[in-house]
Amino acid sequence: MLGILLGLIVLMALAYLGWSIIWVAPIAAGVVAVTGGLDLLDAYKDTYMGGFVDFAKAWFPVFMLGAIFGKLMEDTGMARSVAVALTKLIGTKRAILGVLASAAVLTYGGVSLFVVVFAVYPLALSLFREANISRKLIPATVALGAFTFTMTAIPGTPQIQNLIP
Repeated sequence: MLGILLGLIVLMALAYLGWSIIWVAPIAAGVVAVTGGLDLLDAYKDTYMGGFVDFAKAWFPVFMLGAIFGKLMEDTGMARSVAVALTKLIGTKRAILGVLASAAVLTYGGVSLFVVVFAVYPLALSLFREANISRKLIPATVALGAFTFTMTAIPGTPQIQNLIP
């Protein structure tokens, strides 16, 4: 049990320091294996890589189709048109609510978070300028609409963190 806790601490500390999870996860798994008395090479080859490959194989269609759908939404301009329609409905005086709702609808519709940011930012910039609101609030507004409740709290959202469980 101590090895698992130590591996978790290593994982959190290195991730906090900005290390890529691609490097951090095998290191943390190695810490767990060594403290658990397992052979490091066997634990890495069989347990860690076996689990990783099974996960990647099972979820590859979701990753691939999500990426294709997001790219299609971006290239056709559909993501931007949804954002524009929502902000017209809400009005320019409520620019923050309009940007938040646009980001939320796009994210809940399955558009990737990164696509949402690039689709909504130009619209948010013009709305905030028209409503005389500081541009410094745009990242927080987009993040609130795209990165919070639509990713985790609303049932049925097609975001990957909800599909995996």
